[in-house]
Amino acid sequence: MDVHWNVKVSELVQAMGSSGVLGAGRVAKATKILAEMFSNPEYTVFISLAGPVVVGGLRNIISKLLKEKLVKAIVSSGGNLTHDLIESIGFKHLKGKMYPDDVKLSLKEIGRIGDVYVEQKAFQALEKKVYKMLDDFLKQHSTKTFPLYQLLKAFGLMVKDENSILASASKVNAPIFSPGIFDSMLGYHLWTYGRLKGLKIDFSMDMEKMAEIIFESKKIGVIILGGGLPKHFVLGASMLKGGVDAAIQITMDRPETGSLSGAPLEEAISWKKAKIKSKLVTVIGDFTIIFPLIVVAALSNLKRSRKS
Repeated sequence: MDVHWNVKVSELVQAMGSSGVLGAGRVAKATKILAEMFSNPEYTVFISLAGPVVVGGLRNIISKLLKEKLVKAIVSSGGNLTHDLIESIGFKHLKGKMYPDDVKLSLKEIGRIGDVYVEQKAFQALEKKVYKMLDDFLKQHSTKTFPLYQLLKAFGLMVKDENSILASASKVNAPIFSPGIFDSMLGYHLWTYGRLKGLKIDFSMDMEKMAEIIFESKKIGVIILGGGLPKHFVLGASMLKGGVDAAIQITMDRPETGSLSGAPLEEAISWKKAKIKSKLVTVIGDFTIIFPLIVVAALSNLKRSRKS
């Protein structure tokens, strides 16, 4: 690799590609695949969000990809949607310490995610906001059973924060799926509201919508941040059409324990979740560092190709 002063991100990634090996080579390969997914109109691009995407500072980046219509659908953990709404109603995620006195934080009613702090009153305000949005939503419908993606779209249309992932997705009609929603504070609020007022969420209807998108896609591209259930849901659904055509994964997890989060994308070929000739790369690292670099470099390449 070779660099110069004032090097651009795209030039730095290109230098990594000139090496072509280890993590640097994988970052360059991921950038190339991402640029192809963004530039080729045949691709329907999904992004799966697990881990601290919102609290880790990637919220505006995800929103921008939605606004530019580079991403067509999201599969997210419930936690990321929870924290997106917390930002949307005016609360902030605060920078703290990685190794604080957690007893003191508990007494001050502060929860933490690594070195990110969240005041408990944010979740109390979230409950009131969610209940109010659900009340307004139900007034417009005669039934009380809905797919989750429909509820999330309605939430997005009610949110005024232009940087919100939910709001950005709703404006461009990009559905958001969250098969593990009940493993989050937003999910708990949906469940308690349902117990009080009879709201029911039918996840089979979400699967119908996901299958509809998959079958209508000429090519399937996937961006995977973290792993877990969002990763499995999008890859599993892709089996309906023979697997993904291209995918990039950024994770800190390891394959030795057999976990899906740490599984290299090539493993998906054995399950027909990825096509035999699909373009795949797994980058080991912190996605709050690596994903912004890849996005900037890919968009720079995309901009240059459009000019030429």
